Amino acid sequence: MSELTYLEAIVVGAFQGVTELFPVSSLGHSILVPVLIGGRWAHDLNVSAPESPYLAFIVGLHVATAAALLVFFWRDWLRIVAGFVSSLRYRRLRTSGERLAWLLIVGTIPVGICGLLLEHLFRTTLGRPIPAAAFLIANGVVLYVAERLRRRADTTAPVPATTGVSGPGSARDADAAADARLAQMSLGRGALIGSAQVLALLPGLSRSGVTMAAGLLRGLSHEDAARFSFLLATPVILAAGALKIPDLVGPLGAGIHGPIIAGSIASFVSAYLAVRFLTRYFETRTLTPFAIYCVLFGTASLIWLATH
Repeated sequence: MSELTYLEAIVVGAFQGVTELFPVSSLGHSILVPVLIGGRWAHDLNVSAPESPYLAFIVGLHVATAAALLVFFWRDWLRIVAGFVSSLRYRRLRTSGERLAWLLIVGTIPVGICGLLLEHLFRTTLGRPIPAAAFLIANGVVLYVAERLRRRADTTAPVPATTGVSGPGSARDADAAADARLAQMSLGRGALIGSAQVLALLPGLSRSGVTMAAGLLRGLSHEDAARFSFLLATPVILAAGALKIPDLVGPLGAGIHGPIIAGSIASFVSAYLAVRFLTRYFETRTLTPFAIYCVLFGTASLIWLATH
């Protein structure tokens, strides 16, 4: 890792920013891509190695990804933080901001606890190419099954598209309306959707993918499921990255602080563009293309690994 170049850091950072938010598993790709490329990438970029500087690097990039989410959803987070404060002050859950704040809290607790207890075990035992490829196929199956069941159930009414709405307050009003819809969920429903993030501890299963799938199965539209998924992911991604920052400023990051900064900038930019694209994409489209991609890429990876 001490030989990490600026070009490599920028490529890895941009790649991580996109795959973290697209429902295709950033960790699964971080494991498979270096092995498929081979050479020094396969030797140096190994997340299952003890005290892996590569793992510290890609998890540290999560801070930049979370920052992009915070910037994109800044209006929502102002309402959420204000709602949290007012809920404590007045001991109530009345406004959409108050309810949404506690939906995110109860949805984050399960993955926070499991991440602290199980992340190292899952990474060292399953953070290898073949399990990652198998779980990537499973991720595709989960996305496809969720789409089929959601279509069959047809439990929610169509959400009017906000694309093309004009006026200076249109974006603010659309964000507030989306938050109000999400706030109608019960705390139990929010906790159930948030708990799906635990599955993303398995390399190859996507955090955004499994939470979106859970949201669809609990009656959310694609647009609202994606929005709730991104809001849920923000504190988890930020916490995961923050925990690795001491490693990056310590011995594991020796000699690569410049590339780390370059990679973080690339991760921020790519994550911001990814979430901007996805929020519009899911206004009218589904998870099916991502499901097909995961199955094809996971299967091709398994075949390549088995024959080389």
